[in-house]
Amino acid sequence: MADTTQASPPRRYVSRIALSLGLVLTGIVLVVTIGVRNPDPAPAAPAAPAPSSFSVQPQRPQSGAQAPRAGLAAPPDRPTESDQAELDAWATRVAGKTELSARVLAAYGRAEMWMRRQKPACHLSWATLAGIGHQSSPALAVGATGVVTPAIVSGPVGPDTDAGKLDGDRKADHELGPLRFQPAAWKKYAERANGDGKPADPQNIDDAAFTAARYLCSGGDDLGTPEGWWRSMLFYNASVDYVQSVFSAADSYAAASVAL
Repeated sequence: MADTTQASPPRRYVSRIALSLGLVLTGIVLVVTIGVRNPDPAPAAPAAPAPSSFSVQPQRPQSGAQAPRAGLAAPPDRPTESDQAELDAWATRVAGKTELSARVLAAYGRAEMWMRRQKPACHLSWATLAGIGHQSSPALAVGATGVVTPAIVSGPVGPDTDAGKLDGDRKADHELGPLRFQPAAWKKYAERANGDGKPADPQNIDDAAFTAARYLCSGGDDLGTPEGWWRSMLFYNASVDYVQSVFSAADSYAAASVAL
């Protein structure tokens, strides 16, 4: 007759079962303990940035028909004392409305300040410089010293005029820097912005903005009038399409800078 008594499990299996039960109980205790000691939920993921509220509105004004609006005026230039704090505060305020960097705006604002003192009849607004910058190089990586990285050098635009001194090409000229100067124009109007005695650098946003301001105000035009603004801009670049694009960006930056 067969033995029907159920055999006990071997001791090694009993030990394994006990070990498994112990691990499960330990896990439960840890979960409960952590939940008690850390009642606060995990921090929520950072919210996505708000969508951009600034955009350039395309316009196609006829040559000489209208001038772009003037932006929020840069602070007064005070040659005998520092006005850097006022300029930085102005640049930070305008940056929040235009999405331009405060460092770049400081360069444009300083150029407006200096032209206001040196050539008050020119009525150059920083917004025009910003319009040129938007058309030439919409996104700029500018260091603390004002130098853009990487350096901006266009493709060939004409025969060489500087023996490759500025652009490194002895066969052709190239447009240089954030405001895209050709070597001949740079040589004629360039001015070092910080007065340290070094040569002006077309890859430096301060030097480029000041040089562009000198260029635009060199003909005696009043950039506050439609006729003067268009004449000056067509002297800077003879393409009507280009000037219309600069107009659109300049007017949009100006409007944003004074909006409540």
